[in-house]
Amino acid sequence: MGILGVILKNPDDLYPLLKLKIAARNAEKQIPPEPHWGFCYSMLHKVSRSFGLVIQQLRPELRDAVCIFYLVLRALDTVEDDTSVETDVKVPILIAFHRHIYDHDWHFGCGTKEYKVLMDQFHHVSTAFLELGKNYQDAIEDITKRMGAGMAKFICKEVETIDDYDEYCHYVAGLVGLGLSKLFYASGTEDLATDDLSNSMGLFLQKTNIIRDYLEDINEIPKSRMFWPRQIWSKYVSKLEDLKYEENSVKAVQCLNDMVTNALLHAEDSLKYMAALRDPSIFRFCAIPQIMAIGTLAICYNNIGVFRGVVKMRRGLTAKVIDRTKTMTDVYGAFFDFSSMLESKVDKHDPNATKTLSRLEAIQKTCRESGLLTKRKSYVLGNESGYGPTMIFILVILFSIIFAYLSANHHSN
Repeated sequence: MGILGVILKNPDDLYPLLKLKIAARNAEKQIPPEPHWGFCYSMLHKVSRSFGLVIQQLRPELRDAVCIFYLVLRALDTVEDDTSVETDVKVPILIAFHRHIYDHDWHFGCGTKEYKVLMDQFHHVSTAFLELGKNYQDAIEDITKRMGAGMAKFICKEVETIDDYDEYCHYVAGLVGLGLSKLFYASGTEDLATDDLSNSMGLFLQKTNIIRDYLEDINEIPKSRMFWPRQIWSKYVSKLEDLKYEENSVKAVQCLNDMVTNALLHAEDSLKYMAALRDPSIFRFCAIPQIMAIGTLAICYNNIGVFRGVVKMRRGLTAKVIDRTKTMTDVYGAFFDFSSMLESKVDKHDPNATKTLSRLEAIQKTCRESGLLTKRKSYVLGNESGYGPTMIFILVILFSIIFAYLSANHHSN
């Protein structure tokens, strides 16, 4: 379905989509003039357009620290992900990476496309890092050191058990949660969150990505690196790659639902973490990705499409999440609605149905007990626009004209 068809089906996506387009254009115009900072922010938008938008929520000093934190860890992740780099070369780099960020001259050729550019010109990131406050530098170095050591460990170790899965996700994402909490605390705007809650924030996002990216990861060339734990997938198939074959569709969906049910364990901690935040900009920065995660899990659950192609939230719904997530009322509402959507897809014959429903009820109970559900309007379930056909037509034409103008203006520049 093209963009016109999507808008006709979901007309209340139109305004948030337009705002998102304008925000993206404005973010590109706000690239700092200094060469090293210009490189860092331009690269941020290239390696993660969505994160590049979300980070704009933050105040300038903290935004710079988080930008560099993200690029350092993205570079570290690029080394880990490049399966063409031999293990005996890769492991020492991962372990020493926290020292390389202090070296203006260090770079390492790996990765592809924009990631290769990041690695080839990493000196820009190092230069910007050295301009951050000492408290920010210390937090970034500490997390980079711990993450590099953890990644090196799992280069030589398979994810066999659920404990292994949690440990790996801690190294590559839970530590990101801990690092962000340290940066928020260093900025003087937040109390230091507990490690458990910070870790859960990262694990909720990472497990969602691991679930969603099954097909891309299993088909990776020259060889795949997978993180679905054997303890889960071996209950359904003899080899992890068997999940992508049509003859195993029933077992594949059951395994998928098992993985989603495991990820839901972290939702309540995520809600507790966000409820404790005080700074509105930090709150939005944290809340938007968490809502995207619960939304993605709801879409992936019981969906054979995960093993056939790309499954993700439609762009209009993403735009609404970015536009309308401002308070915990919005977060509780979105978590409640997405968990209700997921609940409606649970088949009572699924092997994990009872466990899944129990976890969903716990999430919904937390949202109900907040006392805020009655104070919000759902942007997840149903279409609340109330637009008639004529208004829809007018809005679509208006959107098309503005979109064409923005595109023409972009090319002329």
